[in-house]
Amino acid sequence: MIMIKNDFSDLKGKVAVITGGGGVIGKSLAKGMGNAGMIVVILDINPDRGNAVAAEIAAETGCQAYGFGADATNKESLETAREKILSDVGNIDILINCAGGNKPTATTAREQVIAGESDLSDTFYGLDINGFDDVFSLNFRGTVLPTMVFTSDMVKRGKGVVLNISSMNAFRPLTKIPAYSAAKASVNNFTQWLAVHLAPAGVRINAIAPGFLLTNQNRFLLIDEKSGEMTPRGAKIISATPMGRYAEPEEMVGTMLYLLSDNLSGFITGVVIPVDGGFSAFSGV
Repeated sequence: MIMIKNDFSDLKGKVAVITGGGGVIGKSLAKGMGNAGMIVVILDINPDRGNAVAAEIAAETGCQAYGFGADATNKESLETAREKILSDVGNIDILINCAGGNKPTATTAREQVIAGESDLSDTFYGLDINGFDDVFSLNFRGTVLPTMVFTSDMVKRGKGVVLNISSMNAFRPLTKIPAYSAAKASVNNFTQWLAVHLAPAGVRINAIAPGFLLTNQNRFLLIDEKSGEMTPRGAKIISATPMGRYAEPEEMVGTMLYLLSDNLSGFITGVVIPVDGGFSAFSGV
């Protein structure tokens, strides 16, 4: 019989690696792990930013926190980081794949195409394919490769947890952002696939799908730079969110801790939990 504790005590002292830990969501999740007594390892493509966030989290939470530079889309970079972590910190118990984001070059200016149009430069047909590749790679390849690199030791030990950061776009693609939507849908599918693949090895794989919050990557779409007011697109998002506001990044922490804890979610794998203010439940009428 499995002994079950209904608390987060099993998380204390565990080593958790988070990619994209210097970003808006990543920083909040890392701080939440620090408050739970975990040893937090920030991976960021900008080493200085990763170190700064690690120092801030250590000062605020009292936890052990480390920062390392790593490119989530480059296997060699990740393997170098892994060796440093094993040497300087210890065995990796948890991986959070949080590296991601969108770019203007992978975003259409218009939502739809009208029949008979001759100028399609601001639609799907005018997208920069390199920008499309960059966004898809960052979000999907940037989930697959860290998982490949950091979970092999978990498999050997027969335990471990992976948490992927998905998006509402994975369930219903938003207009204008085809690369980001496709990549996050792929993250959901990969989460389910890998959960089945690694279940016999004792490694759980789950995901959180955040609702809409302001980040450095989407601010240009949601806030008018000159007036500071919501753009029409931002207003549409709020009107389709029953709770009537953007999410705060700290509101992901409770769901994260639940999915990381074997005490509380030890029989849960292959799920994607929305934290979206009701967006996914609302039909629009």
